[in-house]
Amino acid sequence: QVQLVESGGGLVQAGGSLRLSCAASGRTFNYYKMGWFRQAPGKEREFVAQIIWSIGTTYYADSTKGRFTISRDNARNTVYLEMNSLKPEDTAVYSCAVARTPGKYDYWGQGTQVTVSS
Repeated sequence: QVQLVESGGGLVQAGGSLRLSCAASGRTFNYYKMGWFRQAPGKEREFVAQIIWSIGTTYYADSTKGRFTISRDNARNTVYLEMNSLKPEDTAVYSCAVARTPGKYDYWGQGTQVTVSS
């Protein structure tokens, strides 16, 4: 079993920045990818960004491209999400996830709340 713990969420004004962290612990394996997702009240969970663990290739949702940056620290088994130019529509619970294969994500964190005020 893998445990994922997110941190760094909070309340920020529009235009501000936050940095989320997700630390993985427990059973270790070669991660294929780690990603960030978010879910706003009354909405479906949506993809935010992901990083291919071994080579660092990144992918972003169109809504976050250019404003968010995903990165990882291999030694700490941690993935980060730097969020800049935040908008009220970025308000959501942000969760990280890890996958062993190119397919579905296998383990999920509990999430951290991000609230952007206008």
